[in-house]
Amino acid sequence: MKEGPGLSAANFPIPDNIVAVLTDPAAYGTQRIFDAYRWLRVNQPLGKASPRGFNPFWVVTRHADIQTISQQSQLFRSSDRPVALLSSKAEAKIEAATGGNGLLRTLVQMDAPDHPKFRALTQKWFTPGNLRAIEGRIRDIARSYADRLTASGQHCDFVSEIALGFPLRVVMTILGVDPDHEPKMLRLTQEFFGTKDLDNARKGRNDGATALSDVVLEFGEFFSSVVADRRANPSDDLASVIANAQIDGESISDLDALSYFVTIATAGHDTTSSSSAGGMWALCEHPQQFERLKANPGLIPGFVDEAIRWTTPVKHFMRTAAEDTELDGRSIRRGDWLMLCYASANRDEAVFQDPDTFRIDRSPNRHLAFGYGAHLCLGQYLAKLEMRILFEELLQRISCVELDGEGATTVSWFVNGPKRLPIRFQLR
Repeated sequence: MKEGPGLSAANFPIPDNIVAVLTDPAAYGTQRIFDAYRWLRVNQPLGKASPRGFNPFWVVTRHADIQTISQQSQLFRSSDRPVALLSSKAEAKIEAATGGNGLLRTLVQMDAPDHPKFRALTQKWFTPGNLRAIEGRIRDIARSYADRLTASGQHCDFVSEIALGFPLRVVMTILGVDPDHEPKMLRLTQEFFGTKDLDNARKGRNDGATALSDVVLEFGEFFSSVVADRRANPSDDLASVIANAQIDGESISDLDALSYFVTIATAGHDTTSSSSAGGMWALCEHPQQFERLKANPGLIPGFVDEAIRWTTPVKHFMRTAAEDTELDGRSIRRGDWLMLCYASANRDEAVFQDPDTFRIDRSPNRHLAFGYGAHLCLGQYLAKLEMRILFEELLQRISCVELDGEGATTVSWFVNGPKRLPIRFQLR
């Protein structure tokens, strides 16, 4: 495509102070990131960031633009470069260590024709119809965690005592993995997503790329034994489906099997735990919304969607242009990197009325927290089901709830959410 006047990326630079916020992992747990997003949506909804220590990337902040890009998965690809923002040093280090193949090859890193084939392997497991068959098991787990809440007295850290454990137990149950392994899975997940967070980062590793490689290696050691067992003794669990999966008549590779397990075991519970804790945090800060929810449990599904929009655990995915194109009057060049800012899209004034207000009855609620297009989250129905059941059980037990100290969120520009949420409550 011929460059026209005014179309060059150089004419759409993002100011240094805004770029500094976008590349500060600590900003994503503060109001600073939402202020930056708001400025970008108004002044530079598709601009170029060129921060020191990073390869340049376009920043996409409007809901409509993210939808447009997400609908064109062959033009804006997931497999050519990392799908999460990395420093240029980390990107080069991982590329050198893996020969350019990456540490993993997950669904979020695939494009067609592989992506739809691998997605189809487990898709039926996460359909609403199939999930109805295990709803009773999920409710039993939710009740056990509601019992844990009531047994804690009138104070608890909602993250560590409820939000982290509940969705992890559900995912381990679906996979068919012994609950005794949950502490290891939780630690590895926190290390996987928390390389920038001092509380969650892998101990003894100051280099994020090296720490991530170590975590993936430990995941591999664990799941290789699961694969071997399920190939020798297949059952009706999801682990057996993955371990014995075939694509075009051939067994999937060990890397593909490991990548699938890591996706289910990490994204399958971490994002749900973040949204659950984010929802409880919002209820603590909006007592009138809590009173409405308690008085009318029929509003819980709407609350769940609003909690997911409000928290948006996956803050961004990166895409890579497969060829020269144009978007909103900007010339996007082949190989250009684009940051899709979902947390910005979910506060877009053009789509959401009073976007910075938490409203459990928000309708419609066209948030993009689960992505859009071909990469729409495989586990979205499971996440919503888990959260609905959990809060149905919790609201039967508590009459009021409030913060009991200062909460904290994980330090990460990729996947983040509450890591500490002290609450005080009264039982019914």
